Amino acid sequence: MDPRFAFSTASTIAMLGWLGLLTSLFVPIARDAVWRTTRLFIPALFGVAYVVLIWQGWSNAVGAGFGSIEQVRALFAVDAALVAGWLHYLAFDLFVGNWIIEDGLTRRINRFALIPCLGLTFLFGPAGLLLYLGLRLLPPQEAT
Repeated sequence: MDPRFAFSTASTIAMLGWLGLLTSLFVPIARDAVWRTTRLFIPALFGVAYVVLIWQGWSNAVGAGFGSIEQVRALFAVDAALVAGWLHYLAFDLFVGNWIIEDGLTRRINRFALIPCLGLTFLFGPAGLLLYLGLRLLPPQEAT
């Protein structure tokens, strides 16, 4: 698999997934399809590409591993492994974004309050999740 093609294609697909998630906040009829796609289909697709790319990267990396920062650096010096890492981020962040929306709407958290959580999750993964977990500590709002 060509790492450059995988990178650009996956980035575009992920962006469409995130736009779908934002749309699902305000268009209830789209939720089922969007949530199924961003929770299952896109992460599974990225998972398949990840397995292929990490295998390619691992087989071409010298001194690669996870036992030290030097070994991780050696692994990610290979484009296929680097893109596999990118797919890892894209898949998990999109999955978490989906969970934030589903859980937030179920808990009747104001949909406008979820938007900053999604933005942070999109850009900085764990920071967005942390913001959302903090938001969950607040008392629930009336349905919006």
